Amino acid sequence: MPVVIAALLPVFILIVLGVVLKRSLMRLDTQWHGLERLTYFVLFPMLLIQTLVKADLSKVPVAGVGGALLLAALAMSLLCLALRPALSRLGVDGPAFTSIFQGATRWQTFVALSIAANLFGDVGLALASVAMVAIIPLVNVFSVSVLARYASPERQSARAIVMTLVRNPLIWACIIGLSVNVSHLPLPRLWHEVADALGSSSLAIGLLVTGAGLHLEGLLRPSAGAAIGVVLKLVLMPAFALGLGVWFGLSGNSLAIVAICSAVPTSSSAYVLARQMGGDAPLLAQIITLQTICAAITMPVAIALAA
Repeated sequence: MPVVIAALLPVFILIVLGVVLKRSLMRLDTQWHGLERLTYFVLFPMLLIQTLVKADLSKVPVAGVGGALLLAALAMSLLCLALRPALSRLGVDGPAFTSIFQGATRWQTFVALSIAANLFGDVGLALASVAMVAIIPLVNVFSVSVLARYASPERQSARAIVMTLVRNPLIWACIIGLSVNVSHLPLPRLWHEVADALGSSSLAIGLLVTGAGLHLEGLLRPSAGAAIGVVLKLVLMPAFALGLGVWFGLSGNSLAIVAICSAVPTSSSAYVLARQMGGDAPLLAQIITLQTICAAITMPVAIALAA
């Protein structure tokens, strides 16, 4: 447990630093929007591509790690959809439901990769990247589809949904990184130097942006929807993933990576998607903030159970 806490501490310090900077040195939203776009469209995709390019996938349990997290995300998505009628009776409207759905199924990749790297180095980074390949396409397809179905006053066309997915840089990063790895395409040294420099900066900047995006105003009186989002993501999702990981025969570092990736808070980019597609963005902001704070307690427990 002390080792886990030591790995988590730098991550949460950077998130807190982002909160402080947003309220002191960098108060303008435009400053953070610029950093967010830089990280989302350039730095983080480059980290994902480079990690997958260099990863020796023959030495990691790709099917076990990817399968456990893929099925866990699928199970959580189906559970949320099954809960839709009950949530509706509790007064949760369509846009609010989409925020609960995103809060329960998506994951904060910056936090997951940072903790995986702090705990297990390059092997942890490679395993977490495998997890990303398994989860990112699925949760993006589901999130966009659920928002199109329940948030928009007018049904979006299939073409609009497909174009939203096609423009997702993380999906393309997964495709490019895996393609280069599988094809053994040789890349020049200059590529690796530039890619390593860009990728290494993405995690720190991403965590600062995550902290800056937290909304602390509603923490004293969280809504029922926010509480549901926290329980689904930080309690049930790790339980699903760890159970499936054991079923796939995972143990040690591999099972710990499954715990890390399933127990992190939801993605801050989910808030951007909610704003773009008519979801309940304020509720999702509250869910992200609550999850980030509560994860400081629940994540060490999930990782310790996997050890």
